[in-house]
Amino acid sequence: MIRRLLLLAAVLSLMPFARADDGTAAFEQTIAAATKSDKVTVVHFWAPWCPNCKHELANNGWSDFIAANPNVNFIFITTWNGVDGRELLAKNGVGAEPNFQLFLHPNHSRKKGESVSQVLGLPVSWIPTTWVFKDGNLTYAMNYGELRFPVLKQLIEDSKDSW
Repeated sequence: MIRRLLLLAAVLSLMPFARADDGTAAFEQTIAAATKSDKVTVVHFWAPWCPNCKHELANNGWSDFIAANPNVNFIFITTWNGVDGRELLAKNGVGAEPNFQLFLHPNHSRKKGESVSQVLGLPVSWIPTTWVFKDGNLTYAMNYGELRFPVLKQLIEDSKDSW
């Protein structure tokens, strides 16, 4: 009997546990729908504690860029954090623009193995991460670190072209 229980425990420890839906599926559907716009959509993963993310916000970096691109949709996704960081964005002039949306990823964990590692089937292994979409298709992905706004501007322009 004890051997059977030990064997059962060993088998169960090797099986992935089904987790209750934490809202990730609905969240991803919302993001996927938002990227299907005929406008270019920039999806930016960030967190209020991230030094590189704060540096991008400083000196009106994002606020000036969003204002200079009114025909582009901007989606900020706060990840690996329990609050959306709206106050930090507002302090840096971001958040009131009509072409801006802020989402908090439902998985707040920063712990390796538990934290979000992909969205829409695409890897999120570092923040900031910035993706550019057109008509629901990923056109460019900057998956590792702080961006340069002139580079992002060029990627947006290139995404507008029909290929």
